[in-house]
Amino acid sequence: MTDKYCIRARAGFRLAIGALALTSVVLVTGCAKPSASANVYNYNQTQRDQIVRNGTVINVRPITIQSDQTSGGGAIAGGALGGVAGSAVGGGTGRTLAIIGGALLGALAGNAVEEQIGKKEGLEITVRLDNGETRVIAQEADLPIMMNQRVQVVSGAGPTRVVPLAGS
Repeated sequence: MTDKYCIRARAGFRLAIGALALTSVVLVTGCAKPSASANVYNYNQTQRDQIVRNGTVINVRPITIQSDQTSGGGAIAGGALGGVAGSAVGGGTGRTLAIIGGALLGALAGNAVEEQIGKKEGLEITVRLDNGETRVIAQEADLPIMMNQRVQVVSGAGPTRVVPLAGS
């Protein structure tokens, strides 16, 4: 009997180590998140000539910015952890079903968590440019942008950004 429990303990330990390794990979790869901030430039967007147009904000609407897709890491990590948790339940066929059920529920929960992490508060900003044209730009809500505020619309080296005009 002791050998049977030793084998189970080793298998559970291996599963836990595998789940920990997967979680670590997910956390490391999940740190490189794209940004929709007017304050964030990636390296390839620096030292490039950009067009600046001045205008006035005529509408601001709160929006949610959501990542286009998940990496799948949340589902993998959740499934691994759910499977490890399920392996602690019962024995025989019941244990196998608990492992499968735990893995499925863990994968669903992990994917849901990853989707929530991929959401950011944003603004849809409508600007009437000084030349009479109207532009709508969506970006993260990390800069205070208000109705009737004078702004600069910066474009040409990647995403278009709306930034407050100095002194406004």
